[in-house]
Amino acid sequence: MMAESQDRELKRRLSLYQVFLKLYEHHGTLLDEILQLENSPQPSLALMTIPYVMGVVDGSAVYVMTNLYKRTETLQQSQKIWTIGRDRNSGIYLEDRYMSRRHAAIQYIENKGFCLIDFKSTNGSFVNGKRTLQSIELKDGDRIRLGNMTFDFFSNDSNRILPTVAMELLMQLTPRIGGTEETLGIVSNLQTPRPNNLDKTQQISQDHSLINNLNAKQQSEILDRFFNREIPINPS
Repeated sequence: MMAESQDRELKRRLSLYQVFLKLYEHHGTLLDEILQLENSPQPSLALMTIPYVMGVVDGSAVYVMTNLYKRTETLQQSQKIWTIGRDRNSGIYLEDRYMSRRHAAIQYIENKGFCLIDFKSTNGSFVNGKRTLQSIELKDGDRIRLGNMTFDFFSNDSNRILPTVAMELLMQLTPRIGGTEETLGIVSNLQTPRPNNLDKTQQISQDHSLINNLNAKQQSEILDRFFNREIPINPS
């Protein structure tokens, strides 16, 4: 049964190979162009900036993050209203001749969320392609167009507290200066199993002499690693 399955798979691959040869014979130039496109260097995603505005609710703090200024900024506003327009005094100033001086605003309303308000602008405000003439509640992922500017809106009203990082990883992230490499070597020596016939007094004396040669920071690192290591439990 296994031999029959392998034979069918081999025939299938040979058939595909023959089809490829026929395609290459009649359309070799086209296939070469496809391969060149596949292997050509791709533009950096850093050059493809996607404009956005994000409303953030973090406990009692409410603010907006945006990259409409060609860089990411956090905008805090005591009244929780972020005006948008061609007026340089706007909270979010956009140099767009199709935009009114006071075009629209994003407002945070308690127990409702972020909303978009149009200030009777000349060219209008659009959410997901539909013109809005009154306050409209914004949802995560909405597409907003004001004048000639289009950007995405995102909202974030939740956060998670992640667990602490293991001491072994922290030791790898810490810059190895001030004798840290030496500390790691001594920790390794302290954790290396000793021969059973080694005198306990001699072992303690050797370990104690090693620790005495360290400064306070290195001793602290050793103690942290010692108390955070996994100790095997012998079955009863």
